Amino acid sequence: MNEFLTVMVGLVLALLALGLVRVLRGPGDADRMMAAQLIGTCGIAALLLIGVIGGTSAAIDVALVLALLATFAAAAFADCARRTAQPGGPGPEAP
Repeated sequence: MNEFLTVMVGLVLALLALGLVRVLRGPGDADRMMAAQLIGTCGIAALLLIGVIGGTSAAIDVALVLALLATFAAAAFADCARRTAQPGGPGPEAP
């Protein structure tokens, strides 16, 4: 079972690398944010798998905190994108 989970960690890390490529080469801000969300999700999955393989609850706790931070980051990006998309709305430089 541990060998299967170890292979899954490798697959998740490969997906994380692909997300990093999209962040660097993404044509727009929304594409980059989606890739950043993919990186966060892959990080969470890798930490959960490592926690299960090693039997450490600390890795699982860190994964849960990372999931909360990713949720707040996505909400903040959506709010900023909504404000800048409105005609006559404040730009990114407004408080």
